[in-house]
Formats: sequence, C-alpha cells, structure tokens
Amino acid sequence: MDIKEDESRVMRPTELQLHDSVSERTGTLWTAVAHIITGVIGAGVLSLAWAMAKLGWIAGPVAILGFAGVTLISVFLLSDCYRFPDPDIGPLRLNSYSQAVKMYLGEKNHIVCGVFVYISLIGCGIAYTIVTATCIRAILKSNCYHREGHNANCSYGDNNNNFMLLFGLIQIFMSQIPNFHEMLWLSLVAATMSFAYSSIGIGLAVGKIIENRHIKGSITGSPAENRGGKVWLVFQALGNIAFSYPFSIILLEIQDTLRSPPAEKQTMKKASTVSVFITTFFFLCCGCLGYAAFGDATPGNLLTGHGFYEPFWLIDFANACIVLHLVGGYQVYTQPIFAGMERWLTEKYPENNFITRFYGLKSPMLGGGTVRLSPMRMCLRTIYVVMVTGVAIVFPYFNEVLGVVGALGFWPLAVYFPVEMCILQKKFRVWTRPWLLLRGFSFVCLLVSLLAFIGSIHGLVGAKFG
Repeated sequence: MDIKEDESRVMRPTELQLHDSVSERTGTLWTAVAHIITGVIGAGVLSLAWAMAKLGWIAGPVAILGFAGVTLISVFLLSDCYRFPDPDIGPLRLNSYSQAVKMYLGEKNHIVCGVFVYISLIGCGIAYTIVTATCIRAILKSNCYHREGHNANCSYGDNNNNFMLLFGLIQIFMSQIPNFHEMLWLSLVAATMSFAYSSIGIGLAVGKIIENRHIKGSITGSPAENRGGKVWLVFQALGNIAFSYPFSIILLEIQDTLRSPPAEKQTMKKASTVSVFITTFFFLCCGCLGYAAFGDATPGNLLTGHGFYEPFWLIDFANACIVLHLVGGYQVYTQPIFAGMERWLTEKYPENNFITRFYGLKSPMLGGGTVRLSPMRMCLRTIYVVMVTGVAIVFPYFNEVLGVVGALGFWPLAVYFPVEMCILQKKFRVWTRPWLLLRGFSFVCLLVSLLAFIGSIHGLVGAKFG
C-alpha cells in the first residue's frame, strides 16, 4: 500500500465550481426513478400501517393520496427551476435546492431554506439509523422466537445502541463515496431492496388477513384513552405520512445527473410521475393491508413490531433488505450535506492544504489502481456520521422521530419555496387566479404541517419523559 501526495489535484474554489458545472451527465429516466425510489420508499413505508390505524379507513387512504398529490405538484414546480435565466451568460444549472432558492428568492430566504434543508436531511439520517438498528435486532429476535416460542424472553438488551453504532461504522466507510454521480449502483441496489421488503410486508399482511378470515379496522381508527389523546395521535400520523413522501430536497441533485436532450425538466417530470405512482401504490398496499391484518393492534413498524412470527426466514430476509436499502438511502440524503459543507470550506479556505489537497492511494487490493483521498473529506464526513448516530441513540423513537422530521420539512421545503419560486419564474401577478391558487395551496399545506408537527412533538416528549 502506497500513499503519495497528488500534486496535480489541489482543488480551488473556481475549479470546484467548474468541475461541478461540467461533470459528465449520463442519467436517464430510469436512473432518476431509481434515485427517487431509493429516497422515498424507505423508513416511512414501515410506519404507514400504524398511521392508517390512527386515521381509520376513510381518512387514512385520503391522507396518503393527498400527500402524493402535493408531492407531485411540488416536484413539477421545482423541476422548472433547474435552469436559472442569467441575462449575462445564459441559463445556469442549479444543482442543489438551496442554490435554487438563493438565485430566485435571495440571500435571506437562502439562509432560512438552508436551515430547513439540513434539519430535514439530518433528520432522515437519524431516522434511518434508528430503523436499521431496529431491523437488525428484529432479525435476532425472530430467530429466537422461532427456536424458543413466541412467549420467550428474547430481549437482546434494553436498547438498540450497539446496532446503531454498527450502522454508524458502516456509514463512515460508505460516506467516502465522492458524490451523487458515483452512486447509481448504490441506488439500484437500494431500490431493489425497497421493492423486496415492501412486497414481503404486503404478502405477509395478506396471509394474516386470510388467517383471520376477516378485515380488521374501523372507519374512525383505533381508539385512545380520551378524545385529546386521539387528536394527538391523528396529528402524529399525518407527520408519519408527510415523512414518507416528499423528495424535494434531493430533486435538483438528481435532476443534475440527467443527460440532455431531452430537457432535464421533461425527464424529471416523467420520472417523478412514475415514481410517485409506484410509491403510492406500495404505500396504499402496505398501509391498508397492514391495518386490515392487525386493526387496533397494528405495530408502529410493520416488519419489526413482531406482528409476524412465521415464516421466520422470510421476515429475516425482509429486515435484511431494509438494512441494505437504508445503507443506500442514508447516502442519498447525506451526500447533499457533504457537498454543501465541503464547497463552503473550499471557498472559505482556498489556500489550506488540509482542505484542498488530495492524495493518491495505491494498493494491491485495488488491482494496482489509485484512489484519491482527501483528509478533509475523511475527517468531516466521519464527524458528521458520529454526531448523527449519537442523536439517534439519545432519541430512539421511531414513529415520533419520523413525525417530527416529516412535519418540520413538509411545508417549507415541499410547498412554500417551490410555490414562491414558481410565482417569480412565471411572473404571476398578485390576486390573479394562478397566484391565488398557489397561495391557497400553500396555506392549506401550512396548516396540515403545523398540526402534524405539534402532534409529533407531543408524542416525542411523551415517549422521552412520559
């Protein structure tokens, strides 16, 4: 193994920007679909049966379809903003959500947007860490129940801390992937895994319904101890559904991988339509069939709540698929953070060799090839993964964390900023019909987001201190 300094690769701010602007783009409709499904069908799908149980047979499907519609409107508005019409040098590619907000809405909105973007991305990392640890533990418990019976004490400790640490260690290595353009293989594997475990969950739920010989559940959903408790659970369920859908914060990064012609926005709109249709089908199947199978006793996590015990090998396989998928999904939501932090440091300290210099690593294990390593990248990304893992250990509450993250990012990122950018781009006049429709759409989504956030915070505080 030989490490030597790569004198030819000292990345300067102007070079970084040029490199970003001319990166080879070979993405297609189906690679975009793979990226989107990797980001959307993840931890959220596992909570939809629980959300259905809180909302009931009418409100539950309506909420899922409603969030699907909002998501599709959002991505259509946002995909039109990918190219910014600069009067001096022509259309500019905007390869990140926050960059688009800055160009269209100014620096103040850019700062506010950045806060919500990074909170949402970090929240996804925390949620994925929690879910992965739960799935690893579920595999061990499933094997234990199979050997010793369903009433056995298969606790494997009082928490999932060790499993979270294991997942964090894996992500430290996975985080060294340079950027989105190098992640197609990971997204394809992750998308395949998401289809696999979603299908297994649907199949197990159908089998449970057949075993029960009737469909469980009710119009109003599962009861609570009092009316106030029911209201909080309904709001929290909305937050869980909100977490499952929007992918606005990674849309422009995905769109930036697409080749043209045809225009990137055309391909992105088609990919988004296909992806939302596929994910909505799976979400409705998982949510409705899971609720029909368990009724008021629906677990918070369909595949790890031990509503299913046999066949244990199939449950183990489904949870293994979840783990593999979330390894990739974690990176889909983390790469934009890495890109933003590294771009800022490179621009802030252009003469710092620790930040800008790369080194070549030669190893027989790599077939004699050379891998470029950056000390700054290795340290920064490792510190980030350690911090996210630490927060997940402190707040290991699946449904509550999903609700908070989903509600917090839903309105500002999936609705408000895309609407405002669209109004400016299309130059809609105040009080015209398009202006009123877009502003009314934004206001209704704000109310839903606030209710979901309040309910999820109430649930998180109750879980931590109740």
